[in-house]
Amino acid sequence: MDFVFHNKRIAGILTVLPHQSVPFEDEMGNYNFSPVKCQKLKLAMGYREHRVAQKGQTSYDFCVYGMQYLFDEGLLKPEEIDALLFVSQSPDYFIPPTSNLIQGYFGLKSDMLCLDINQGCAGFEVGLIQAFMLLDQPAINKVVLLNADVLSSKVSDYDRNSKPLIGDAASVTIVEKANEDNAIYANIKMDGTGALALNIPAGGFRMPSTPQTAEMEEDLSGNKRSKDNLVMRGDDVFNFVQREVPPMIEHLMEQAHISGDDIDWYMFHQPNKFMLHKLAEKLNVSYDKMPANIVENFGNASGVTVPTNISFNLGEAVVNGSARVCMAGFGVGLTWASIYMKLEKMMFNKIIEF
Repeated sequence: MDFVFHNKRIAGILTVLPHQSVPFEDEMGNYNFSPVKCQKLKLAMGYREHRVAQKGQTSYDFCVYGMQYLFDEGLLKPEEIDALLFVSQSPDYFIPPTSNLIQGYFGLKSDMLCLDINQGCAGFEVGLIQAFMLLDQPAINKVVLLNADVLSSKVSDYDRNSKPLIGDAASVTIVEKANEDNAIYANIKMDGTGALALNIPAGGFRMPSTPQTAEMEEDLSGNKRSKDNLVMRGDDVFNFVQREVPPMIEHLMEQAHISGDDIDWYMFHQPNKFMLHKLAEKLNVSYDKMPANIVENFGNASGVTVPTNISFNLGEAVVNGSARVCMAGFGVGLTWASIYMKLEKMMFNKIIEF
C-alpha cells in the first residue's frame, strides 16, 4: 500500500536510552557455545554491548521521562499536543492503553486522541504514517509519536540468538503540519502467514503464563528458553528481509521518482550488522550510507532502532541543515514499511539517558 503526504514534517526526535550497558563478554558464558565461536558470532553480527532497563522500568517510564525532558527544556508545550500515539509491544498493562496513562500523568487536555499501536520492528514507520494521516484533519496540528520497547526481560539468558541482540529504549518524535510542500512518500506491506517467526508464545489470553510455561527447554541449536521468552526463527526472518525489503525500497524510489543518488542516508531498522550489510549489497548501497552501528552500541530495541539511528548518526546535521532520508522497518508481524522524506531544521535530534 502506497501513501503520499504533503505539508508535514518531523520537528524533533529524542531517543531515551537506559543507563545500564551490558557487554557481550559478560553474558557469553551462558551460551552453549565455545568462547571462540562466541567471538566469531560477536564479530559477524556486530555484538558489543546493549542497553538494558533496570528491573521494574517500563516503556511508560521511558516515555514519561522523555516527554518531561522536552517540557522542561521548552521544546514541547503540553497544550500543543493534539494526538498521542504509543507504539510498542511491551505495554504496561493489557488494560488500560498506555497512551491514556501518559495523557493522564501529564494532565493533558481531554480534547485529543490517545492511541496505542501494537507494532514492533516497523513501528516507527507505522507510527509516522498514522501521524501523517491524523495531520490531514483540521483539528490536529501536532502529534507526539512515542516508540518504546522494554523486551530484554522477556529474552532467555541462555538464548544466543536473541539475548546479545535485544536492547531497551524509547523515542519521542514530534510530528506537525508544515508550510513547506515537500512530498513524503511511504509504503507498507504485511504478511500474517509468517507472523510466528517472531513470537512470545505465552503470556496472552491464548496461552496464559503458568509455572509450566516458565520451564526451560533446549532447542536443536543448544539455546534454552521457555514459552514465556521471545523466540526468533532467525533463518526465516533473514530470508524474509532479503526477499522483501529490496523490492520495497526500489518501489519507493519509483513512487517518489528518485534514484539512489537522491538519498543521502538509509536509516534502517537494526536487526544486526550482518543482515544490514547483506541488504546494502542487494541495494547497491555503500555501507557508509546505511549505518549498521546501533546494535553494537545499544542493542536492537525493535521499532526504536530507526529513531536511535537518526539521533546517533545524524545528530545536529538535521538541526542545522538537511538530509534526504530513506527510513525502513521490517520484522514482527510480518510487517515491512519504508518512508522517503527530507529531515531539515529540526528543533532537536538527540539522545539522553534514563
